[in-house]
This record gives sequence, structure tokens and C-alpha cells, in this order.
Amino acid sequence: MLSIMMRRLRHALPAACLALAAACARAAGAQDPAALAAAAEALLREQAAPLGGQAAISVEPPPRAQALPACADAPSAFLSAGSRLRPRMSVGVRCASPAWTVYLQAAVSVQGDYYVARRSIGPGEPIGEDDVEARRGELLGLAPGTALDMESLLGRIAGQRIAAGQPVRLRALRDADAVRRGNVVRILARGPGFVVASEGEAMGNGGPGASVRVRTAGGQVVSAIVQDAHTVEVPL
Repeated sequence: MLSIMMRRLRHALPAACLALAAACARAAGAQDPAALAAAAEALLREQAAPLGGQAAISVEPPPRAQALPACADAPSAFLSAGSRLRPRMSVGVRCASPAWTVYLQAAVSVQGDYYVARRSIGPGEPIGEDDVEARRGELLGLAPGTALDMESLLGRIAGQRIAAGQPVRLRALRDADAVRRGNVVRILARGPGFVVASEGEAMGNGGPGASVRVRTAGGQVVSAIVQDAHTVEVPL
């Protein structure tokens, strides 16, 4: 009977020691690992919100987190400069007082709608509702700038060929009223009671309200404000 009790005691002792150590750490003001994971998850959800999809985020508490002294204020999460959401990524959490920084591993998934070309779209063609269709999938695997809503596509012009089934990237489109480099444009110069019109060649791209350089028929280069795809105005 005594040997059985000793064996039970040997098995129970490690668990009791761990529980005692955790209790002592909490009593000594150790950092709560759940607070670190919550800070990291909140930051990732904030980063995922502009995508508009359904985010699923899992954050692993850092090893030996309870060895950290408790943060006097709420710990703050951060991402490395230039980081973007990825399926597997690292999130930093720092404390100002006392000063420490740890990194947590996170798994991120954002399921949502994105738009692909329903047919082959050639350069210069306008985008209509019948030219694109929504698909649902993992948004984090898409190239940056992929169209996520119909409103960002309608009325815009394809700047390059878009193959059927290819996700539509906003950088491949231009505004219908945008001036394109090399286009012949009408140059307006307005003053009190007069308007002078001439022609020139656009030396850059720009939508309405943007400033572009234009070469006049006489070879002079001036800065002008885009009015529409065929007209610019030189401020006087």
C-alpha cells in the first residue's frame, strides 16, 4: 500500500509543482500570456478590416511568457516596417514599463470576394458589369491591389490586356477621364475675360485634378491641370 501511495505521489508532484510555480508567478506580478495574444489578434483584425472579408486569426502565446514581468500599462502590438498580412506571420508585442519585447506567431486567413475578368479584355476597353465576375477565396494570396468590389471597376478603362479568369488589379486600369502620356490634348489658359486654346502632347499620365507636364506645339513644356481625357488647363 505504501509503495502505491509513493508512486501516486511521484506522478502528482510535477503537476503540483507546475501549478505552484504558475501561482507564484502570478503573485509576483508576471505577465498574463492571454493579454499578449489578445493585443496581437486585435492588431491583425484591424489590418484585415479593409479587405472586407471574414477573418480567422489564431495567435500562439510566446514560450515562457509568464517569465516576463507584468506590463504597467496595456502592452502594444506592432508589425515590422513594410509587413503585410500573410497566412503565417510574426507579430511583436512591446511593453514600455518595464521595457521588454516579445514576438508571437500567428495564423491568418481572410475569406472574401474578389473580381476576375469574365472574358479577355483588351487595352482601351471600358469595364462593365458583364466583363467581370466575383469569386470567393483566400484574399491574402492575391496580388496587392486586386479589385475587391464592383464599384472600383465600373467605368474604368483597361490599360493592358486582362486574360479571362485573371484577377483584375486596379493598377491595370485607368480612369475614363485620365490623360495618357503621348495623347494630343487641348490646352486652355484662362484669364479675366479671355480663354486661349491650343494643342499639345501630354508627357505623363493623370486623372482629373492631377498635374501633368505638357509640351506645346512650339516645344515649350508647361504644367497643366487635367480636366478630362482630352483637355488640360494651365493655371495663370
